[in-house]
Amino acid sequence: MDTLSYKTVSANKATVNKKWVLIDAQDAILGRLSSITAKFLRGKYKAEFTPHVDCGDNIIIINASKVRLTGNKLTKKQYIRHTGYPGGQKIRTADEIMKKNPIELVEKAVRGMLPKNRLGRELFRNLYVYADETHKHEAQKPKKVDLNTIK
Repeated sequence: MDTLSYKTVSANKATVNKKWVLIDAQDAILGRLSSITAKFLRGKYKAEFTPHVDCGDNIIIINASKVRLTGNKLTKKQYIRHTGYPGGQKIRTADEIMKKNPIELVEKAVRGMLPKNRLGRELFRNLYVYADETHKHEAQKPKKVDLNTIK
């Protein structure tokens, strides 16, 4: 038996193969869009996935303003933050965020599915979200991915 062929491959910054991926969020459900995006950002679908290395792809999400939430989440889901001062708790619904800045809603959902450490912050920088069809990454020739074909 040839034991040299069974060595574990550990990716690093020099050997990682990053691609550009375009995801159209029109009529996509926010949670499913976010989980697939987080998987692509992390690189978990790749054979050379290494947990402590940024081996994921660069993701472009277009049509963020046309994303859907199921059930009553648009009116009932609350996003809570605190200013740090007494009585400084701020509560906004998903509908309020969607009307003011739909990009923020998608970014919050994806950020919540990434690791809460230095690597997660580094991975989040590879995400580009746009509210409509236009984006400024045509030169990278992103590959379009259909969300319905990915499990």
